[in-house]
Formats: sequence, C-alpha cells, structure tokens
Amino acid sequence: MSWGIELWDQFDNLEKHTQWGIDILEKYIKFVKERTEIELSYAKQLRNLAKKYQPKKNSKEEEEYRYTACKAFLSTLNEMNDYAGQHEVISENMTSHITVELARYVQELKQERKSYFHDGRKAQQHIEICWKQLESSKRRFERDCKEADRAQQYFEKMDADINVTKADVEKARQQAQVRHQMAEDSRADYSSILQKFNHEQHEYYHTHIPNIFQKIQEMEERRILRIGESMKTYAEVDRQVIPIIGKCLDEIVKAAESIDQKNDSQLVIEAYKSGFEPPGDIEFEDYTQPMKRTVSDNSLSNSRGEGKPELKFGGKSKGKLWPFIKKNKLMSLLTSPHQPPPPPPASALPTAVPNGPQSPKQQKEPLSHRFNEFMTSKPKIHCFRSLKRGLSLKLGAAPEDFSNLPPEQRRKKLQQKVDELNKEIQKEMDQRDAITKMKDVYLKNPQMGDPASLDHKLTEVSQNIEKLRLEAQKFEAWLAEVEGRLPARGDQARRQSGMYEAQNPTTVNNCAQDRESSPDGSYTEEQSQESEVKVLATDFDDEFDDEEPLPAIGTCKALYTFEGQNEGTISVVEGETLYVIEEDKGDGWTRIRRNEEEGYVPTSYVEVYLDKNAKDS
Repeated sequence: MSWGIELWDQFDNLEKHTQWGIDILEKYIKFVKERTEIELSYAKQLRNLAKKYQPKKNSKEEEEYRYTACKAFLSTLNEMNDYAGQHEVISENMTSHITVELARYVQELKQERKSYFHDGRKAQQHIEICWKQLESSKRRFERDCKEADRAQQYFEKMDADINVTKADVEKARQQAQVRHQMAEDSRADYSSILQKFNHEQHEYYHTHIPNIFQKIQEMEERRILRIGESMKTYAEVDRQVIPIIGKCLDEIVKAAESIDQKNDSQLVIEAYKSGFEPPGDIEFEDYTQPMKRTVSDNSLSNSRGEGKPELKFGGKSKGKLWPFIKKNKLMSLLTSPHQPPPPPPASALPTAVPNGPQSPKQQKEPLSHRFNEFMTSKPKIHCFRSLKRGLSLKLGAAPEDFSNLPPEQRRKKLQQKVDELNKEIQKEMDQRDAITKMKDVYLKNPQMGDPASLDHKLTEVSQNIEKLRLEAQKFEAWLAEVEGRLPARGDQARRQSGMYEAQNPTTVNNCAQDRESSPDGSYTEEQSQESEVKVLATDFDDEFDDEEPLPAIGTCKALYTFEGQNEGTISVVEGETLYVIEEDKGDGWTRIRRNEEEGYVPTSYVEVYLDKNAKDS
C-alpha cells in the first residue's frame, strides 16, 4: 500500500488531506489548552472556596474549631487545597507534555509538508516544460514535412512543363531538396525530444512522484501516531494524580471518622457550664388574699438583720431563680421597651368595645425621676458598688477578674490568663538570660562591646518580669478562690472554703453585701460566694437579688392579639385574661404577668381592671 502507486494522480487531493490533518492536530491542541484552563480555573475556585470557609484568626469562629466535627471540616478544607493542587498539576503536565510539544511538532510538520509539496510542484513544472518542448518539436516537424511536400510538388510541376527553362527547373529541384533536408532534421529533433520526454515522464510517474508521495504518507502516519500518543499522555496525566487525589479523599474520610460526638458534648459542657446549682422549689403564692406587698419581705425600709440569722451553714437555702428569670425592679424600669407601642388594629379600634373600661391615663413621669425616687427611698445603700458594676457590665465593660462570668467559665478564663502570663514571664526570663550571657561576653572581651550599655535593658526586663509575676499572682489568687468555691471540685474544697469563711465573718459579710445578679443575667463573683457559703444577704440584697415577684394590682383582658417580638414585651392572645403588676406610666405600656412570665404590652391592646385596695397600698 503506497500513495505513490495508488494515488499517483491525486496530488491536489493529497495536499488538501494533509492540510486537514494539520488542522485536526491544531484543534486537538486547542482542546487540551482549554482543558488546562478549566483545570486552573477549577483549582482556583476550589482554593477560594476553601479559603472562604477557613476560620478567621482571632475570631469567635476559631474557637468553634475545637469541636471534632469542626476539626474534621477544617481538615476537609485543607484536603481540598491539596485536591486543588492536583488539578493544577494536571494543567501543568498537560501544558508541558502535550500543548507545548504538539505546538512545536505542528510547526515542524508544516515545514516538512511545505518542502515535499514544493518538490512535487517542481517535478510537475519540469514535466510540463518537457511536454511543451515535445509539442513544439512536433509542430515544427509537421510544418517542415508539409513544406517539403509542397516543394516536391512544385519541382515536379516545373519539371513537367516544357515552357520552363532548365534553370528554373534546377532551382525548384534544389528548393525541394532543402525542404526535404529540413523535414529530416525536424524529424530527428522531434524523435530525440520525444524519447527524452518519455524518459522524463517515466521518471516522473515511477520515481519522483512515488518518492514524494511516500514521504508525504510517512509524514501523515507520523502525525496520526503522534496524536494517538498525545491522547495516551492525556490519560496518563490524569491517572498519575489519581493516587494522590485518593489519599486526599481518604484523609477526608479519616477526618470524618475521627468525629466524636461524646467529646463534642463534653466540650459543650466545658464551654457553657456555669457552676450554679439548680434552683429550689417555688413557694406557693395565694392570690385569693388581698394582694399587698409585705414590709418584712419587700420593703426597702426594712432593717438589715430583722428576723434573719447572720449565717446559715446547716439549713438549705431557698433556691434562686435569678440565673433564669429577670425580676429586678430597677432593671425592669431600665429595660422596658423604648419605642412607642404599636397602634391597635384598624379594623377593631378600642372604641368598638361598648361601655368597656379604659386604662386610666397616667401623668407622664420621666424615667430619671422614677430612678431617683427609687434610689432615694432608702437612707443607706450597701450594695451600690455591685449595682454600679452590674450597670457597667450592661454597657459592655468587662471586669478584670472575669466576675461577670459563671464560676466554671470564670475559672477557665482565669486559667487561660495565668497560662498566658506564665508564657510571657518565661519569654522575658529567656531574654534576661540572653542579655546576661551577652554581658558576660562583653566583660571577658571588652573590645566586643560595653557591658554597661546592657544594664538599662537588663533592669527594664527585670521590672517587666516583676510586673508580670505580680499580675500572675493576682490572677492565681482569683483562680484559687474560684476553684475553692466550685461545687465540682469536691467536698474537701468546700470544707476548706467553709472554714475560711467561718474564720473571716467580716470578709464574708462584706462580700455578701456585693452579691447580686448583673443586669444582663451574667454571673458575678459575689453570686457564687453567696450560693456556696449561704450567708445572710442584706435587705438591699433581698431587694435586688432574691426579690419576690411583684404583686398583682389588678387584672386585664386582651382586646387584640399582640406578638411580643421585642425585648421586654410579652405575647398575648385576644380574649386572654392576665394579671396587671404595673400600670401605664404615660409611655403607653402596661406590665402584666402570665404564670411566671412577665412583660409589657401596649395599653391600648388590653382592658384593665385595677384592684382598688392594691392600688391604694
């Protein structure tokens, strides 16, 4: 099978076919190039995706990644980076092994093809020239033969005519001989050129063209073989990264299998455990009796120690509800809704209720006046420091000893602070040792430097170490105090705490005066000490810490349904009956209670029935 034999007359078609083969190769190169761009784009998108979900440094998200599920997710993100890297490797290998190599081969192929077809066209031009020479000699031979025939006929005619002189006959004979000689020369020339053309033609069709077409065939077969090898390389490039991609997927599976739900549950306990004891039973409140606040329980004018022992070590204290229920009177004033109440539904205005009692209109009373009246209602306030700290916590200023946190969380924060200070102390000590060694070197070799130049730096480092040690001792003292009060630390710790408090009643009482719940429900140091030692709270503490729920001053009926979505409000359903514990102060809100739930509702949404006796009291 040879193109030179089988396709000897298909020069133009072979030229078109070889050009089509080069176009196919260039199309494949373009395909691979676009595939590499897709791989790079995919790898970039994977990296951006992994980066997008990486935890931000020094943020709350970074703390969440201590859970095993989050660690597994973080490992998945890291493996996705490696996975993206393998796609980049695919792109690089395809570019270097296929795209670049084939592009170079295409240039060489074009040059080789151009050379072969140039030789073919040159052979065609040569055979065409030979053919033209043959045609020219043939036409000349034909013309000379005709001229010789005419000259012979003219001689014969002259020779037969008796009127023609002998000289004319001789001249005609000589002319005929000349023409015959020219015809013979043309015939010889034509024969020679014909033989030469036949030889050239034989060489053209049996030697030159077959050789050229054979080279073109070999070139085309090499092109086909090369594109097949490139396709194999294309597959091998993908196959080479499959083991690494498999390892990435195996690591993701391994990370998923490392998830420990029990460990995560324990971490939740460590993160949110407050250290409080569950609240005790709630006393029964009899609402059938006149609803009056007793002076012995709730009045701010009650004396400090009246009817209460100084210390309680044996009996069980009443359970506190302050970690879960906000019932501080002052905070109820400060946290009431600040925005005006919404108007009642347009389809059912309060005027649609015939003869229904309306909520009494109260004269507007500024919040500052109510606050001042409340704060001046008692001559002595022993816990104003704790109240001030609670208000500062409400505004976002955290105390240095983390007393705003529950005991367990406070212990963790203090421990973390102690560890950080110890690391800083160790760093400063290493720096001091390095300066000391440098000073010794300067003392031994004065030419290297002045030892006195290091004294200032050494003194500064020593002062920093001393400051850090004092700071660490302060936090260690707080940590020891918290660890000694935590119930989970064992009976021995509780006994030691009780002995310490029994020997230092003054300190205990002073700390007891500072116990209260912070306005935002956070824990303070005095709260934990009060629940552990069970000391007597002052009457002011009773007012701000263990205050009983406000008594009802009447009832109300909901005229419309209200969805309490803001802080301090409560949801009611149309037709529901509730207790009124604080009437409208002119701001358009009425405070009500449902069972143990309290909150504000718009005054225009309820119909109030006040108890006259309770209002007078």
